[in-house]
Amino acid sequence: MTLDILSSGVLDPIGSDARRPVIMAFLIFIGGSLLWLFTLATAEEENPERLYVANRSLSPVINGFAPAGEQISVVTLLTVSAGVALFGYDGFTYALDGLIMLGVLLLLAQKIRTSGRYTLGDLYALRASGPGPRLAAAAVTLAITIPLIVIQLRVAGTSTALLVGMPTDGGQLVCTILMGCLVACFAAVAGLRGNSFMHVAKVPLTLTALAVLTLLALRKFDWAPGSLFSAAVDNSTAPDEYLEPGFWPYTASFGSLNTFGNHMVFILGTAVMPHQILRVSASRTGRTARRSTSIATGLVGAFILLLITTGFAAAAVVGASGLGAVDATGQSSPIQLASEVLQDGSTGRIALITVLACVVFLTVITAMTSVTFAAAVSLTHDVFARGKRLRTETQELRALRMAAVSVCAVGLSLAAAIHRYPTEFLVAFSISVAATCVFPALIYSFFWSRFNRRGLLWSVYGGLLLCTVLTAFSPIVSGTAFALWPQASFDWYPFQTPGLISVPAAFALGWLGSITSSREPQVDFRHVQHEILTGQRAR
Repeated sequence: MTLDILSSGVLDPIGSDARRPVIMAFLIFIGGSLLWLFTLATAEEENPERLYVANRSLSPVINGFAPAGEQISVVTLLTVSAGVALFGYDGFTYALDGLIMLGVLLLLAQKIRTSGRYTLGDLYALRASGPGPRLAAAAVTLAITIPLIVIQLRVAGTSTALLVGMPTDGGQLVCTILMGCLVACFAAVAGLRGNSFMHVAKVPLTLTALAVLTLLALRKFDWAPGSLFSAAVDNSTAPDEYLEPGFWPYTASFGSLNTFGNHMVFILGTAVMPHQILRVSASRTGRTARRSTSIATGLVGAFILLLITTGFAAAAVVGASGLGAVDATGQSSPIQLASEVLQDGSTGRIALITVLACVVFLTVITAMTSVTFAAAVSLTHDVFARGKRLRTETQELRALRMAAVSVCAVGLSLAAAIHRYPTEFLVAFSISVAATCVFPALIYSFFWSRFNRRGLLWSVYGGLLLCTVLTAFSPIVSGTAFALWPQASFDWYPFQTPGLISVPAAFALGWLGSITSSREPQVDFRHVQHEILTGQRAR
């Protein structure tokens, strides 16, 4: 299969009749969201520690909706549905990774919460004292979060440009910048509590919108799921390959080992993202952290099911050719489906597109605010507050706001600079860094008595270096049609994700560094076990 049929076009799926009311309603919704967030921000704690984790006062239900909301990002909403719509079976398998990831998080949630730690620096400090581990944690956090901000701004800019009728490169750039400025405003005023309530509003709205889309699509096929599924297969670019593994063009030529690596790294990496750790730490107790994660698993399961169904519905109703004519990546598939399931000019069609536009906006704001806030907390708590000078609470809060705006500004600048280039390498790099530099360190910290400072630093810095080098020389940077520089060819590393090598290497480096250290572990493992079991420091 070639990607020629998926070339970008200039078709307008919304139409001029719906454009004005959609934009007006969208702007009103944005204004209302800002007002609501500012209202929530006035009730935030003035104490930094309480602001970071919402005073650990969120109920299990609210803190169950919030982790589910973390998974309902604009990238997941638009990219996964596009993968299912265009590539069938392969898109379906990648959609399931988000659900399996919560199973991994469930294994670690209680220990993370009971330890009382809420940043990577805190968790690294379980087994190693001094500023070194905290600085390493801050570097890892930025390496994970800034690419995520760039990716989400890119997708948000593209989808917003489509909604307002400016699908050109210039229009996408303008929309990306505007969305980035809005996110900076949100991140500067929102604490974890305010962002949690935004997630609570987003989750049911998103599930309802996807359910309505699915039902309206089924109605076009006389409520026969089999007919819809058959139409999805027939309208794909290659009906004989649509339900077979290997149809995804970005992975088809790299073999089953590459596919396994992609799935493994995605599951491990997304489970230990800094914003996920901060979210788990806001639970009241370790048991409520597990309960919240269980609630999130059920909600994400419903979301994934609806997302898969929406993807097949988009393939059946719009078709691969129609999706590719508007957007080469298919990321506009939910919006195109919303514009096709009801009659042109009808009030219901306008309302449906408007609701979907609001859902996209909420997914952008909440997910990016969470990521930005986690990065700002890491910089403030692990770097600024650990300086030699005594910091006041007011100074720390001011530093938090400045850090949030600075992180957003860096992400926005990068998003604007590379808005014409593929961003697959950022996805692979960010998730691989999380899987390599966070997951092994947490496993060793919680379960291995000999893990120490040298093992931690070797694992983290060695893994980060490997991720950087292997990404730079991978086929997602050069040598392939979807690479950052497709005309160049220095892709001597044969796999798309560096995590296939860097994750085992990080485990090996952590083990080797620990056993070759001439000193005993700096922190007695019995004290660590006492802390992660009881939540109290051993005396």
